[in-house]
Amino acid sequence: MARRSTQGLSYRRVSFGLFLASVAGMGFALYLQHFQHLDPCPLCIFQRIGLMIMGFVALIAALHNPKSLFGRRFYSLLATLGILWSVGVAGRHVWLQHLPPEDVPACGPGLDYWLQVFPLQSVVQKVLHGSGECAKVDWTLLGWSLPHWGLLFFTGLLLINLWQLTRRSR
Repeated sequence: MARRSTQGLSYRRVSFGLFLASVAGMGFALYLQHFQHLDPCPLCIFQRIGLMIMGFVALIAALHNPKSLFGRRFYSLLATLGILWSVGVAGRHVWLQHLPPEDVPACGPGLDYWLQVFPLQSVVQKVLHGSGECAKVDWTLLGWSLPHWGLLFFTGLLLINLWQLTRRSR
């Protein structure tokens, strides 16, 4: 039985691919924000943070390309935690969009105000609680809102990161 070659899927290439996926995701988010005038809600901003963390760690991993399994797993764990954050926040966002209108939390002040007035831990709690602006659907594609597509995208990246974390590489 012939064994499939994984040479094309080296640790460095997969890490660089994860970085490029992060750049593409952020590019699309910024396109929607600046050219389609869809301002991100606080949950959208938090999703971006996890994506950027994953992308940044993946870029460092690709550039460093550690030879030890420990080093590779260390970078992969950090990238996985970053994208896991985005998956969790996107899941919360999708859940908020499916609440009945009477159960949606009221809109509050913007994220900029919260960051100026409250400690960071309190801001994180308030953002994850959600608000009316996070439950609003501004954009759909094939019947799915942006948080649905984000959740699908982040879940795909999470699976790749988990594979990268657990695989035995040469």
